[in-house]
Amino acid sequence: MGAGNALITAVRTGLAELADPAKAPEMRAYMKSDMPFRGVPKPGRSTLMKAVLTEHLLPDRVTFAKTVLTLWREARYREERYAAIDLSGDRAYRRWQDPQLLEVYDELIVTGAWWDYVDEVAIRRVGPILRGFRADVTPVVRRWITDPDRWRRRASVICQIGAKGDVDHDLLTDAIEANIDDPDFFLRKGIGWALRDHARSEPGWVRTFVHDHPGLSPLSTREAMKHLG
Repeated sequence: MGAGNALITAVRTGLAELADPAKAPEMRAYMKSDMPFRGVPKPGRSTLMKAVLTEHLLPDRVTFAKTVLTLWREARYREERYAAIDLSGDRAYRRWQDPQLLEVYDELIVTGAWWDYVDEVAIRRVGPILRGFRADVTPVVRRWITDPDRWRRRASVICQIGAKGDVDHDLLTDAIEANIDDPDFFLRKGIGWALRDHARSEPGWVRTFVHDHPGLSPLSTREAMKHLG
């Protein structure tokens, strides 16, 4: 995995050079992170990753997946995990965004276990694969709906955010209904967010859904109706 190792080294070196020890503690506190930060804000990380990903192209699907997982699993700083997610969505590897990658993304969701990781992976990685390969991916997302892991369940709720008119209403309904009574903040927030986003394209459907589901938490309802009056 020579190309992958070179990419990983470039990421780690670049982040170390951009590190700001003064910013790191406040970033860690804001994210309530057990893993320390380097103190590299997103703009600096994005510039670094653009350069690294342009210079270090990965030759095949296997190397790509292994590099994402190695960067993720061996991360000592949170920005290294952000970099793994950035790599996973780089347009140079768009042709490999298919159901074979779900195992990778599932690991990122479960082991990441926090909203900054899970939301990006669920919406920008799993969501497009779901829309492109519904027959293969819908059963996987359906299993997540009732999974003991709350982050898989959140992913099942929010993965269609951004789909606009291409939302699978049955899947969204089932994901919400299965989790409607869960008191977890992140699930309730995710339900409201998913409905609020869908209201952009189908406000009538969302109004009816909220009306027909009085068991929605106040948080979910408030989020869902935020722009509907």
